[in-house]
Parts: sequence; structure tokens; C-alpha cells
Amino acid sequence: MKKKYLKKMLKILFILASLFSLTFVPWTLVKAWGKPLPDTIQEQLEEALDYGFEGMIVYIDKAGQDPQSFASGWHNRETKTPAKPKALFKIASISKLYDAVAVTKLVNQGRLSLDKTVADYLPELKDKIEYVDKITLRQMIQHKSGIPNFTDAPKFWEAPTETFEESLALIEGKPANFKPGEDYEYCNTNYLFINKIMDNELGYGNFQFIKEEILNPLGLKNTFSSLKEVNLDSVMSGYHLGYAHDIKTNDYGMHATAEDVGIFLRALNNGSVFEGGEQEIYASIYQFEHSGWVPGYQSFAKYYKDIDAVIIAFYNTTDPKLFNWNLSEIINKRIYKILKKQK
Repeated sequence: MKKKYLKKMLKILFILASLFSLTFVPWTLVKAWGKPLPDTIQEQLEEALDYGFEGMIVYIDKAGQDPQSFASGWHNRETKTPAKPKALFKIASISKLYDAVAVTKLVNQGRLSLDKTVADYLPELKDKIEYVDKITLRQMIQHKSGIPNFTDAPKFWEAPTETFEESLALIEGKPANFKPGEDYEYCNTNYLFINKIMDNELGYGNFQFIKEEILNPLGLKNTFSSLKEVNLDSVMSGYHLGYAHDIKTNDYGMHATAEDVGIFLRALNNGSVFEGGEQEIYASIYQFEHSGWVPGYQSFAKYYKDIDAVIIAFYNTTDPKLFNWNLSEIINKRIYKILKKQK
């Protein structure tokens, strides 16, 4: 009798536990993943608005077809201005691809060495960063340095730093997260230092080098180093959960159109952005696609080899828990599947 009672209670507890766990299932993500695919990319963009995104831009360059641009939702919610395919967008960490190409070119020119250390290039950091005499330029490019990430500082995104010195102060004297080369951890400090090293070597801002060596040869006229270089009205508005207003006036670095990013990504993957010997160097140090996140802006630049297609996707709505990030990755995969089905 006791055994039957115990089995019955355990069964009830199991059912209750199962029901309780269902309350934590992200049903919106499940719905977005399992919903039947629409027939067109534009329909998928319109569907994305149902999940809370204020606006979206997508650029597609598939081999054998003319490039296509799509937009849905708002360019500016307050003024009810519709989303524009050629709007400027904060591309966040996608900029690391441009930085890595610039480093590659400087290495190929003999102006930088991948095996020299931070101490070699930035001796002023010797008493400020652990293992500074062991961390190589290569390790920083590959996020294997162990340097603490300055953007992880509490409330960083509410008041981002504006200078190298301000950013350095956030991690100065902190212990390394691991010994150089012994682990991987994505870290924005790596590229803060890389940009400083390039500036010092060039004697001027490295974006000018990027413009001369990468953007101009590709005919890219809608890629800029910061918000200061652009007409604010041409920038897509950004919205972050918990903030009532548009936050596009926050300057988080590079701005570009989806088309410009798409042309660059195609050139990166087919090798036309490189000169002799550079492609081999680049392939040994960094990746050929990237994504980016800053408050109000999610950006994805991906190349699909199986269909020889570049897909750039911009979303102008974010949240602190990155729910929208996971949602956008599902939508990105659906866009790829739609494109794959189309002739």
C-alpha cells in the first residue's frame, strides 16, 4: 500500500514539475522557429515585426542574381518614417572584420608583426596589463589574449567611454582572465588595443587607412567611422527595452548601409579585397563573417557557401537579456531557408 501511494505521489510530482517547467519555455522563440516559412523574404521581414522588432533591413547578394534590398517597420518610430533599405546603421562588432583586414595589409607591408607583443607596440601598458609582454598581436586578433573586457564594466552601455584612456582605466590593473593563448574569450579590449597600435604605426587614424585600402577600391561611399561623420537623419533609429526613446545619438563607432557591408563581405569571401599574399595571412588569423550588438542595434553579416550568398540583416530593437538576439538568429536562418528554396 505504501509503495502504491509513493508511486502515485511521485507521478503527481513529476506531472507538476513538468507543468511548472513549461512556464519557462520561451514560447515566442518556439513559435518563430516552428512557424511555416513564408514564400518571400519581404513576408518574413513583415512577420518579424509581430515579435516586437521596430524595424529591419536586409541585403542579399546571391550568385547569379541581382542584389536585393528589403526593409520593414520604422526608420523612425516617433515620426512614423518607414524603414529605408539604404539607411545607415550602427554595425558594432562587424567593424572587427575591417580592422582585421587592415592589420593583414599592414603585416603584408612589413609594418606590423603578428608575433610582436603588446609591450612591443604599447610599452606604456607594461605596468597596467598583466602578461603584456607575452600577449601577441595575433592572440588579440583571435581573442586569445586573456585581457579583461572593458565593455563588461557595470552600466558601460549607459555611458560609454569616449577615449582610449577612459576605456583603459576600466580594466587597468585587473588580473588576466587566463594566460595568453590558453583559452578563447571574445573581448572588445583586444580591438581597442589593435586600433591604437595601428594609429601609432600609421601616424594618423586607422579608419583613413581602411578608407584608402578597403573602402575606396570597392567603391564603398556609405561606410563611416562614427556618428560625427554622418547626417543624423540618415541613421536608422534604435530602441532598447527599458528606454522610451530613440537612442541613435549614442556614438558606438562605425556606421554603414547594409549594401556597403554586403559588398565588403562578398569581397572578403571571394578574396577581391586582398592583394598578393594577404588572403593567406587573413585566413590564418580571423573569420569571414561577423555579428554585432550595441543597445538599439543588432547586425549580422554572413556568407552561405552552399548557395554562394551574402546575407546582411539589421534589427533596430534590443533588450538587456538578449532575447531579441536569439529571436533574430532564428529569423536569419529562416531568411536563408527561403532564399535556398527560391530558384
